Amino acid sequence: MSNPNLHIIILAAGAGTRMHSDKLKVLHEVAGRSMIQHVLNTAKSLNPAQITVVCGHQKETLKQALTSESVNWAEQTEQLGTGHAVQQAMSFVQKNESVLVLYGDAPLVEAEDLQTMQSEACVLTAHLDDPTGYGRIINQDGLIAAIVEQKDANQDQLEIQEVNSGIIKAPAEDLRRWLQQLDNNNSQGEYYLTDVIAMATEDGKPFQAVQADQADIVKGANDMRQLADLEAIYQRRLAGRLLQQGVRMPRPETVDIRGELNCGRDVVLDKNTLFVGDNRLAEGVQIGAFSMLENCDLAAGTVVEPHSMLSGVKTSGACTIGPFARLRPGTELAQGSKVGNFVEMKKAKVGENSKASHLSYLGDAEIGDNVNIGAGTITCNYDGVNKFTTVIKEGAFIGSDSQLVAPVTIGAGATIGAGSTITKDAPDNQLTLSRSRQRSVADWQKPSKK
Repeated sequence: MSNPNLHIIILAAGAGTRMHSDKLKVLHEVAGRSMIQHVLNTAKSLNPAQITVVCGHQKETLKQALTSESVNWAEQTEQLGTGHAVQQAMSFVQKNESVLVLYGDAPLVEAEDLQTMQSEACVLTAHLDDPTGYGRIINQDGLIAAIVEQKDANQDQLEIQEVNSGIIKAPAEDLRRWLQQLDNNNSQGEYYLTDVIAMATEDGKPFQAVQADQADIVKGANDMRQLADLEAIYQRRLAGRLLQQGVRMPRPETVDIRGELNCGRDVVLDKNTLFVGDNRLAEGVQIGAFSMLENCDLAAGTVVEPHSMLSGVKTSGACTIGPFARLRPGTELAQGSKVGNFVEMKKAKVGENSKASHLSYLGDAEIGDNVNIGAGTITCNYDGVNKFTTVIKEGAFIGSDSQLVAPVTIGAGATIGAGSTITKDAPDNQLTLSRSRQRSVADWQKPSKK
């Protein structure tokens, strides 16, 4: 459902000097996405009329990172505080709009948290056992008299455990008027957005405190330690949701999800598994320990044994992969196929019940049903400039330590003798081999040290 009067402003102008990184702070990642992308995704889920991003440091880099997003760009040339940052965005705000202010380095806020902010003017707050570093909420019967920053708080105010998330919602024209009255008479010499709260109280339009269920939503990242904390919290959330869906995770705290992971019933994710990008696991898929999947789509019953690396892999039926297998983009495996230990595949299509059990490289290959690939087989697909395809038809048997020099076709039911280098097409149902004649030299002398 759209919110035709909602205007979301996302503050993302800070350099993040405490990160000690050349990368802009809001572009650092949590669970495989930049912090600001998380915030944008949450903002878009509310279907607002407009989204305005306030940029500053590395503005062109930020715009490039979000080039596909439909947002307004407001520039804060000098970082003079959060109130000053919001002022830069107000030229995009219409009179009848309600303004919601979010932060590009606070990715833990979710749409459900923001949907609780139903009042015309409200602040999202949280209760923290240790509120150090956060602005304190001066709360009077659910209405906020003021927000006091840590450095400006007296001893009694420092004892308050209800803290400011920084996220506020206010009518556009009221907010515009309050922003114009801001001053920087504080220890930081900045224009605080939080100062509008006291102004609203003086105007008889006090903000309401809306306390979030999850205290973690107030957390942002100003340094790498805090970024690691955000990652840990986000991963716990993702793991908790998968467990609630029925995914079996013996060690959920070790599973790392960097993107989207969609799981069917009775999926098993063993310890130290990593998922990057968009992965889909159908019913009964099992992922062995220390395996990594990137942008894979695995059919029901597929088993990935430990220490395997899959990227861009699609299975169309139950099959077995690994252990210690590396499957690269374009690999497709059919029902009953098996890719064993120390096998690498790239852009290879493997038919039903075909097997490459160990120690092979199969690149740019089309492999039919019921094919057996012996250990040490190589499809020689690259001449240094171009790639070529190897076709192995149904029922073929490839002997161990064979080199198939593409472009080449191995016929249906053909057998390739072990140790062969095949440079020409092998006919159906025949034995093809290429070997030097074996001989023994009777008077050969083993070399010895002088």
